[in-house]
Amino acid sequence: MTTQSDANPADRRQVTGGAAFRHADFRNFFLARSVSRLAVEMQVTAIGWQVYNMTGKAFDLGLIGLALILPFLILFPAAGLAADRFPRSRIITVCLSVEAVCALIFLVLTATGEITFPLILATLALFGLSRTFQTPAEQAIVPILVPKEAFSNAIAWSSAGSYVARIAGPGIAGLMIIAGEQWVYGAVFVAIVAAAVFATLIRVNTQIIASEPLNFATVFAGLRFISKRQIMMGAISLDMFAVFLGGAVALLPIYAKDILAVGPEGFGALRAAITIGALSGAVYFTRRPIRRGAGRKLLSTVALFGLATVVFGISESFWLSLFMLYAMGVFDSVSVFIRTTLVQIVAPDQLRGRVNAVNSVFIGASNELGEFESGVTAAWWGTVPAVIVGGIGTICVALVFARIFPQLRGADSLDPDDLVRKYQ
Repeated sequence: MTTQSDANPADRRQVTGGAAFRHADFRNFFLARSVSRLAVEMQVTAIGWQVYNMTGKAFDLGLIGLALILPFLILFPAAGLAADRFPRSRIITVCLSVEAVCALIFLVLTATGEITFPLILATLALFGLSRTFQTPAEQAIVPILVPKEAFSNAIAWSSAGSYVARIAGPGIAGLMIIAGEQWVYGAVFVAIVAAAVFATLIRVNTQIIASEPLNFATVFAGLRFISKRQIMMGAISLDMFAVFLGGAVALLPIYAKDILAVGPEGFGALRAAITIGALSGAVYFTRRPIRRGAGRKLLSTVALFGLATVVFGISESFWLSLFMLYAMGVFDSVSVFIRTTLVQIVAPDQLRGRVNAVNSVFIGASNELGEFESGVTAAWWGTVPAVIVGGIGTICVALVFARIFPQLRGADSLDPDDLVRKYQ
């Protein structure tokens, strides 16, 4: 692997552009992941709109996130261990099959008029259980799909595919909701089945299967590995706190309906704006991945994410709100790229599932519990104050982490060879 200083143009073409797509396993993985993410975004958008119309309570929007994250908080050690002890592509296929069943349940209950909020939460819990085992397997499989010189490119394209799905999902769902939520759930079912088919086509067989004796130490080996490396602990926990405090997305139905008065079409646009920003960053990284000043860039963009959240919170202009959400997405893409590179490269393959499980529960907790926190604080203080306080808290977290994690602040190169040599 050449560094930025000694790479000639021909070498750099090998690690940028569409380098990752030269490998069939990555192409199938990319399609499975992107299509399933499209389905998830459509489903979450429809559920949020359906629940708010059903109950009219901000607190219930927070419960959606709680139902999705609770299985992960309880079972993430088992999920990580499974990703290290069984073929990851098979785990992904099985989990997608379960998620298709969940979409079918939503479809049938909504079409027949039997849907209730408790049934929504119960089905979401099953969906969250499936995602608990899918997520670490999905993340840990990427490094064995491509050679290491194409890994940064694979990270960037994987993120870009997910962001495209997150853009299209809310927009499609927002339009389909006009005809009825059951149409969204039917489309979700078809998409997840297609994703499962793509997952079955992944043929990679180079995974190092963990064979250590099953005990407490091996189950929690991923957490121990991260805790001993300040740069990884700092990056993962920084992102967790930032997204937890800046979790304004869960309150978008309230902004769309009550504050900005833009209806379901505007709601879809608001949901998509932050992801369009993140997509812009991810596509940029397919051409120019971060190679230097990683720590400073990470801390700075987290603080800017918090600032954009504050401006969004006080905005009563639809267009300003869209722009702030776009900016939040751009800033978040930097964090995603740096954190994912650190976690995937530094962790050895036989431990990568457990490390990714810890990473996923940190980030999943920040997203889902952040939605829960936003719902609770909005119910206590009001929607606008909750978002503003969360943004200010994010800025404070970035400043504190710059102080208490000097190794993270001083992190420079993201070259795979450098990361393995310094931190593995």
